[in-house]
Amino acid sequence: MRCFLFILLWCCAGCGLFAQSEQLAKNFFDQGKYEKALKVYEKLYEENPANPIFFNGMVESYQQMEDFAAAERLLVDRMNNTANNPSILIEIGHNFELQENTEKATRFYDEALQSIEGRPNYAYSIARSFEQYNLLEYAAKAYERAMDMNGSRNYNLQLARIYGEQGKIEEMFSNYLDLIETDMKFYGLANREFNRYISEDGTSEANQILRKLLLKRLQENPTLLYNEMLSWLFVQQKDFDKAFAQEKAIFKRGNGDLQGILNLAVMARDAKSYEEAKEIIAYAIGESPSKTFNLRARHFLLNLELETAGRGEYSKIENDFKDLLEEFGISPETLDLQIDYANFMAFRLDKKEEAISLLKNSSENVSSKFHLAQVKMALADILVVEEKFNEALIYYSQIQNLVKNDEIAQNARFKVAKTSYYKGDFKWAKTQLDILKSSTSQLIANDAMELSLLIQDNSLEDTTQTALTKFAKADLLAFQKKNTEAIKALDSLLFHHKGEKIEDEALFSQAKLYEEEKNFKKAETNYLEIINSYGKDILADNAHYFLAELYANQLNDPDKAKSYYEQIIFNFADSIYFVEARKKYRILRGDTIE
Repeated sequence: MRCFLFILLWCCAGCGLFAQSEQLAKNFFDQGKYEKALKVYEKLYEENPANPIFFNGMVESYQQMEDFAAAERLLVDRMNNTANNPSILIEIGHNFELQENTEKATRFYDEALQSIEGRPNYAYSIARSFEQYNLLEYAAKAYERAMDMNGSRNYNLQLARIYGEQGKIEEMFSNYLDLIETDMKFYGLANREFNRYISEDGTSEANQILRKLLLKRLQENPTLLYNEMLSWLFVQQKDFDKAFAQEKAIFKRGNGDLQGILNLAVMARDAKSYEEAKEIIAYAIGESPSKTFNLRARHFLLNLELETAGRGEYSKIENDFKDLLEEFGISPETLDLQIDYANFMAFRLDKKEEAISLLKNSSENVSSKFHLAQVKMALADILVVEEKFNEALIYYSQIQNLVKNDEIAQNARFKVAKTSYYKGDFKWAKTQLDILKSSTSQLIANDAMELSLLIQDNSLEDTTQTALTKFAKADLLAFQKKNTEAIKALDSLLFHHKGEKIEDEALFSQAKLYEEEKNFKKAETNYLEIINSYGKDILADNAHYFLAELYANQLNDPDKAKSYYEQIIFNFADSIYFVEARKKYRILRGDTIE
């Protein structure tokens, strides 16, 4: 036993010394002390000739010292003593390339490639050796030759990656499609790679190549996979009509599942392609045999119509809500519909008492604490609109007790702070907000931090908080959907408190209201004022980003949009808009997105 322990300790000590010596050699090499590195590697290699790290360390040390003859002797000797491993031919070729002897280097590279004919098992190691020296053309040929010789060998993944690095987009796409055909587990990987090259621009080279490849394969092999991938491609291009055609084909040839069509309608809505979203969801409604799906789809269509409706269409929408509730009844299944109808009545029709009555009735028919919390949240929001702040605060507090560990409870706590802020109780609001800054919901945490900073910044210089009180009133008017009155209130604030701390906040809030009212030129003026007068302050990156969005989406000036996205990239690296700004800047510039 003692003997065994002694041997074990000796081995451990030996391993430790090897590791220390190897690190020492590496340190010498990294510091450019190649002769010292070589001596350590030689000693290590003498004690352990099977270790490739020590051997490579010697070769690389000789090469750095430009003793290429010594490096070549080592490599040739190694090849002769390892059953002529053809990968070493590449190392010898690289050694000649370092001497700028391209002719000899090429001869050895070609010999390594040719060796695959007699030794196909070495194809992978040969290709990897070529890749190590960025000899991508040779690496691709090695994989291709191995697959030609044996159809059961599959190097499509390696080839796809190499083709991508070479800029051979068609070959790359084709290899990924081959992989997916062989095994669907590669679908996610391929999709991530496609995302690097596909953009919103349907006329771009990559988009055109992938579309043609998918259409060709669909003709040759009409599998649903290619319909799904074409749908995905058209969604990236925001070409929802073409995506819809693919989803209809999938539905008709598939198992009758309408979820893909519903998902497409949601994506079209999120992209603000409202007319296409309406057409898609109308088709789903017509095809659905399911009562539950029919309810969801018709409710979705109602909300879509509401997003684009003018006041003249409110009467029809109100009747549609009533008809849907009459058809499906007041039940837990229609709770979301009931809440949306109540919000429509309160915020659009100014029928707050009817909305409150509906929600109180709904609260008596709920099946869970979570559903009750949803109803109470809607009720409290409407009470805030009515400026019945104390009653609203009671409901928000009840929600926190009903669902203590749910995100809705944190949202209710934020609304307690926001309601206190509307009331002018800034001290209590800030206390609540500071607690919420560590919320598990990033969105709530960010909102809490912004409002807390607003209160703090505008309480230091103005101890009476006069400007902050006016700003909170304008904020409440905006929440009440009284945009015209909110804009006027902010005009008054900007006139009477010009140059004060609150000015940039007022300009920004007013700009967002102008956007809601489709007054894009006035929004542009406000964003520019923030950039010019408050270019170093906290809202500068917000102003740059939303001004860029305005130019890109509303004012049809992509050059100006690109300029403001670019300023975020170079001047606001810590901005929450940095990632999106960089992506959109690259799209406008025509880059491949990685």
